[in-house]
Amino acid sequence: MNAIISASQLESDLAGQNPPVLLDVRWQLSVARAAGEPPFDGRAAYEAGHLPGAVYVDLDRELAGAPGAGGRHPLPDVAEFGAAMRRAGVSSGTPVVAYDGGQGWAAARAWWLLRWTGHPDVRVLDGGLTAWEGALETAAPVSVAPGDFEPVPGAVGLLDADGAAALARSGVLFDARAGERYRGEVEPIDPVGGHIPGAVSAPTTQNVGTDGRFLPTEELAARFKGLGAAEGADVGVYCGSGVSGAHEVLALAVAGIPAALYVGSWSQWSSDPERPVAVGADPQ
Repeated sequence: MNAIISASQLESDLAGQNPPVLLDVRWQLSVARAAGEPPFDGRAAYEAGHLPGAVYVDLDRELAGAPGAGGRHPLPDVAEFGAAMRRAGVSSGTPVVAYDGGQGWAAARAWWLLRWTGHPDVRVLDGGLTAWEGALETAAPVSVAPGDFEPVPGAVGLLDADGAAALARSGVLFDARAGERYRGEVEPIDPVGGHIPGAVSAPTTQNVGTDGRFLPTEELAARFKGLGAAEGADVGVYCGSGVSGAHEVLALAVAGIPAALYVGSWSQWSSDPERPVAVGADPQ
């Protein structure tokens, strides 16, 4: 099964006999709050225009638990996540397509959670809303028939802090954040800059072209193999709080490389002063 879908293929599927459920996961990492600016309002963006029939999903409330010891976007309560997906019309026998404003991070978080909890057919709209050339609607769906999806965690790889540390030594652990955050030159959000010792810098922004769509499969595979993800290697990913990292796991899936996600990521790792921190371009 492909992990992504083009806008043209989605348009065709929506007109077919088994149209997918559409999840609108508009979200942005807001560092503007420190400057006194209001945070991004995903629901307002949804109400201003969304794919016909799409249901809005709130990343902070429905795709993550409350910030705390588990990081800024820890795993949501599984039962609550399942209830949110059923409210959105998600069923195990119905395909799902998630999209966001174009960056792809939030949609990938929904994709990863649904895959982790066992949904067999979920994809991300490649390029997000900006790739869609059809009409948009501003009204919410009149009614959404509840789905029957029952989440069963464990279908894909999940790492905790200790597992991420071990994988950085025994396999390949990719850091999906910007290079300057990896190197510790700047850290706008978390307590300290740097990276998990042994992790390899692999910014997720380099997995897409200028149009926000994923690079061709062959290019992605070559990139990751060049960074150490040789055939048979155990691969994991982390980022700041398990959102852009999900996008990197998605890129790896497009390249045919399975990878586990450390959801707590740097927001959890850096909050524990006992955990080591590496700085600079050298993974160690």
